[in-house]
Amino acid sequence: MEIIFALITISLCVAVLFLLAFVWAVRSNQYDDTYTPAVRMLFDDPQEEKPAP
Repeated sequence: MEIIFALITISLCVAVLFLLAFVWAVRSNQYDDTYTPAVRMLFDDPQEEKPAP
């Protein structure tokens, strides 16, 4: 019976840890731009200007 209480306590601690990590990610604007990464490969790369010889 003691192991069940230990496992519940550990699982609740892990769940709180993941919740805190999620809240931190949202507050640090990790999820602001969800469109650009999906279409980034479709954009042309900027052309580097070569100096005239």
